[in-house]
Amino acid sequence: MKHRTVYVVDDDEAVRDALAMLFRTAGLTVERFASGAEFLQRAAMSRPCCLVLDVRMPGLTGLALQESLGARGVRIPILFITGHGDVPMAVEAVRKGAYNFIEKPFDESYLLAQVLGALEDPEASGRPRGRPVREKLAELSEREREVLECVLEGQPSRQIAEKLFISVKTVDFHRGRIMQKLGVRSAAELFRYCLAP
Repeated sequence: MKHRTVYVVDDDEAVRDALAMLFRTAGLTVERFASGAEFLQRAAMSRPCCLVLDVRMPGLTGLALQESLGARGVRIPILFITGHGDVPMAVEAVRKGAYNFIEKPFDESYLLAQVLGALEDPEASGRPRGRPVREKLAELSEREREVLECVLEGQPSRQIAEKLFISVKTVDFHRGRIMQKLGVRSAAELFRYCLAP
């Protein structure tokens, strides 16, 4: 079987080292890069592979690297790692075809499962299996659809509450119901489910 390679691009050396250790324990080959520019210069991109990429980096950002790869015709599953404040950027990344985005601090077992999924089926969007998205979205109430629209724009609960004239607790209740009805377990899965091409 061909080596499965995970490319880790993050400007934080400690994060690169921790991710490399995690992926190597699963028997994966890991190559680490401190910047997007270094990745573009040095990565061989052997198959099967995937890219674990920080959204915010000095110089070439994660989104800029994603765009650069797309412009070069390189199709590789990309999993973005993002801080809470980077959610709108991560939403944009998913719209442009990213496999997933994982919020920091991330659960290692979840991240590893996502990487393995991307390596096994690089053409998949990573959406949960089951009934079509449109069918599940039709089950949402009008208020749930309003909340979902705000969530997909990257708005925090407090902002959604102010916009819809409801309490933060009510927004969180609706978010929980939306995730339950769509069959997703996390905000990252929700974005991927609704926005992946």
